Amino acid sequence: MVTVLTKTSATASDAGPGESHSNNELWLSSTDTASITGWSMKPEGFCKGDVCVPTPPGKGDRFVQGGSINVSAFWELMGKPAVRSADSDVWLLGEGASPRKDALLSLQAHDFTLPDLDGNLHSLFDYRAKRILLITWASW
Repeated sequence: MVTVLTKTSATASDAGPGESHSNNELWLSSTDTASITGWSMKPEGFCKGDVCVPTPPGKGDRFVQGGSINVSAFWELMGKPAVRSADSDVWLLGEGASPRKDALLSLQAHDFTLPDLDGNLHSLFDYRAKRILLITWASW
């Protein structure tokens, strides 16, 4: 069994590390790949909605073997980080640097809601188009 962490979920899959492939690679069934990542294998390559990423010519076996997909190699092909635990039983499929950079450059903060000292809830969205000073602190 392997657990795959993404930006939005943590999913356990019956695929075990190293069952038929290297422990350094995350091989999942095509069904698990589609449900966990949203990407599926089509004749054009890996597709999600209208976007398709073709596999490099002559390297199809690195990405697909039988009904299994090498998700870690595909993630690397897209320029996204895929990291694993020492036992390869937990994998994190991260976001690429470009979307994170775009989010930072947009200067758009995600909305959140927190209570003040009197227990009244305040959302960042409530203060749109107003100047605010947000002070944060963390113990680490």
